[in-house]
Amino acid sequence: MMSPHSIGIASAQPRRRWNGYQTALWVYAAVFFVFLYGPLLMIVVLSFNDSRTTGLPWKGFTLQWYQSLIGNNQLMAALGNSIYVGAAAAVIATFLALLLGLAFRHNFRGKRLVLYLIITPIIIPGIIGGVVLLIFFGYLGIRPSLFTTVLVAHVNWVLPFAFLTLYPRLHNFDKSLEEAAMDLGARQWQVFREIVFPIVRPGLIATALFAFSLSFDEFIRTMFTVGSERTIPVQFYVLIVEELSPELPAMAVLVVLLTILSSLAGFVLSRRADTKLSS
Repeated sequence: MMSPHSIGIASAQPRRRWNGYQTALWVYAAVFFVFLYGPLLMIVVLSFNDSRTTGLPWKGFTLQWYQSLIGNNQLMAALGNSIYVGAAAAVIATFLALLLGLAFRHNFRGKRLVLYLIITPIIIPGIIGGVVLLIFFGYLGIRPSLFTTVLVAHVNWVLPFAFLTLYPRLHNFDKSLEEAAMDLGARQWQVFREIVFPIVRPGLIATALFAFSLSFDEFIRTMFTVGSERTIPVQFYVLIVEELSPELPAMAVLVVLLTILSSLAGFVLSRRADTKLSS
């Protein structure tokens, strides 16, 4: 028969093992977040370093690299190109995702095949997709430029994400609201304009913001389809290869902030859209 003392020791051993396991998880999580966000924090620090050499040691605090961004025509032009192409790709991809989402609410022949075609760009590696697009545009004789080859490549990349983001909201939409409006004499266009669109509008805006952030940061497919004009990821790559400009960390911080803000705005609007649909 076990004594109370031995029972206490036996019950304490699993507790020690659990505490050790929990500590290991905390250590793993800490190391994971350091490796994940450490480079971002280092970029932020380097953007304020008063040194023409991008890197350590720390030579003092300065804001001159942010001020000099305004005078850097190449970086500003590349930033503008990324914003224009990203906005155009987001609008086109969201519009196509809306049409596809409305169509997928009904059964039609080849529905599964169309779904596979939509999500194919996600499955194909970026470099393979870039090579395929390069061969495709070359075969058609289309000269590479921002609003021809690059825009098509970006729409091709962000459309699956826009569709997968928007389709659940359209699929879970209560069809009885549309049926009631049509019973009262409303036409299909009136039903969409007066009932469907106001409810899914936050989801559309969230999808567009998400698509914009994906297009804004796209690099691999852009490298294969870009012409003389450059987007900000391509300009970063060129400047890193040719020369490590001291303004690059400051521009990187602005790009990260823009991406985070658009993603957060999309997340908030997406939650609002889910709340509207569930209420």
